[in-house]
Amino acid sequence: MKIYIMRHGEAASGTPDAHRPLDMTGQQEVARIADWFSSVMGEAGHRLKIVASPYDRAQQSARIVGRALNVDDIMTLPIMTPDAPPATLIDWLTHNVDPREDDAPWLFVSHMPLVAELVGQLVDGSPNARLPMGTADVIELEAQVWAAGCATLMRHVTPSTAALI
Repeated sequence: MKIYIMRHGEAASGTPDAHRPLDMTGQQEVARIADWFSSVMGEAGHRLKIVASPYDRAQQSARIVGRALNVDDIMTLPIMTPDAPPATLIDWLTHNVDPREDDAPWLFVSHMPLVAELVGQLVDGSPNARLPMGTADVIELEAQVWAAGCATLMRHVTPSTAALI
């Protein structure tokens, strides 16, 4: 089974943090990633299940990708905030994403440091493992079970490399 973990696009500065929108650069970054998803997923793109942090910039990023793939339903998951512990999301994955029931891919749109720590722990298994991610970067993972150390990193796509694929 496959999941994608995406960091939101570049956001405007300001407060409160939860309400910072994507800036123009962030919108362009996410649009390139959305085009990449369209080219990679093709007709099957509408099957993608999109889950996003409640923060505005993650919601905007998820909607841009969703529009490109004709996915209207975006789930908001309150445990996907920047400083949330990755173990909480891994536990959620274990109980909610079962490849035996549905093989549709999932996209999780969130923030640093959560995305870096989540990928690190899923692939490496160590609670201190991290994979740094730039804005709008996407990590593709595959696993038979979603638990620490059980995933394989398939690819790391950035907005600049997405245009080359």
